[in-house]
Amino acid sequence: MSDLTNKAQKLRREATPWENKLWYEFLRTYNVPFHRQKVKGNYILDFYCSKAKLAVELDGGGHYTAEQEAKDKERTKALSEFGIEVLRFSNLDVDKNFYEVCSVIDENVKSRVKSE
Repeated sequence: MSDLTNKAQKLRREATPWENKLWYEFLRTYNVPFHRQKVKGNYILDFYCSKAKLAVELDGGGHYTAEQEAKDKERTKALSEFGIEVLRFSNLDVDKNFYEVCSVIDENVKSRVKSE
């Protein structure tokens, strides 16, 4: 098992309160499957919908330094080369605007998944 796979399993076990809220109150039962802490290339995505090629990332306070913002931008660019769109939300968004976060995710999934 790869180091990234082991790390992803650890991240699932030690999910943040915001990740748990989004997972248990929305994504776990969403009508298009999402996965938690999914390994894609050299990255671990907080949540990933393969059918929509959509990643959802939740950012805590550590993501708002200039260095981390540059890393996140590079990560988003690398994932876009796989055709993956990345949606980023802050933990505060999950706390204060949960319905809006879920609506944005839903709209993006629907726009990226063709009707069957």
